[in-house]
Amino acid sequence: MSRFRKASHTIWPCQYHVVWVPKYRYRILTGQVKESLQTGIQAICGFSGCEVVELNVQADHVHLILMVPPKQSISDLLGRLKGQSGMRLFRQFQHLKKRLYWGNHFWAKGNCVDTVGLDAEMIGKDVRYQEDKEKSEQLPLIN
Repeated sequence: MSRFRKASHTIWPCQYHVVWVPKYRYRILTGQVKESLQTGIQAICGFSGCEVVELNVQADHVHLILMVPPKQSISDLLGRLKGQSGMRLFRQFQHLKKRLYWGNHFWAKGNCVDTVGLDAEMIGKDVRYQEDKEKSEQLPLIN
């Protein structure tokens, strides 16, 4: 399978590595909460047209590698992921809301996003190859 995805006028390999944490970094993402979160993330991403490449839910943080279409804003997607999954967990596990300091927010503010792309050496080789290829394909001008 190619690492590229196709749309009507675009091919793309837009992958992001994302990490976010529960509020106060509480170690609550275990057992049924973890399972429900994993299911929710898969569903939200599928509905948004994104593909989950890797998903790892630890007790106090979530690691996610996503394949996101170029028309989709990663910021909007993360807002949807954190918002909908947080509401779902509060609805499903009422005991999580009993802590006074949650304030109706399950996740901490912010996240970490990094692109997963080609390494610099590979890009350099590709650029050099393209230049060499173009030089060899140029036809002499005929006067």
